[in-house]
Amino acid sequence: MPNKLNIQSMISSMATALEKYLKQHGIKSFELVGIRTGGVWVAHAVQKHMNNTQTLGELDISFYRDDFTQVGLNPKVSPSKLPFSPEDKHIILFDDVLMSGRTVRAAMNELFDYGRPASITLAVLVDLGRRELPIYPTIVGSELTLTKNEHIKLVGPDNLHFDIQRIDQSTP
Repeated sequence: MPNKLNIQSMISSMATALEKYLKQHGIKSFELVGIRTGGVWVAHAVQKHMNNTQTLGELDISFYRDDFTQVGLNPKVSPSKLPFSPEDKHIILFDDVLMSGRTVRAAMNELFDYGRPASITLAVLVDLGRRELPIYPTIVGSELTLTKNEHIKLVGPDNLHFDIQRIDQSTP
């Protein structure tokens, strides 16, 4: 794994960038929301680094995915937990890996079902740059380019690390 994927360094960088962003934009009150599961792990890690103790929101976007009818229901679906209304709040939305933008779109759709946020700021640990939708993060731990047959997965919640898997495309 390349050195640029040192997760603790990425978390520290994200926390610093987020604090700077909030200060520059005069945002004093905000809510942290993680997309289950990796985004929640990242949000907790950044939150800890920022010495922030507020309750974290968690989204399970399984029912909001646009491929739900094609791939079926995730067997580990559990309810989202938003201990606040997002109405008129500044939301910091965390995900572990940004690839196509479809997971983030689903998360935003779910957030809007709970209320209309004042703003949503996207923070991701890794940006793969494989956009299918015009969704871009404000806070990024690292940018990474993988080959078409590689897939990255954040493993945790303890001892966060990445697993890069090769997908055999020769099998039908």
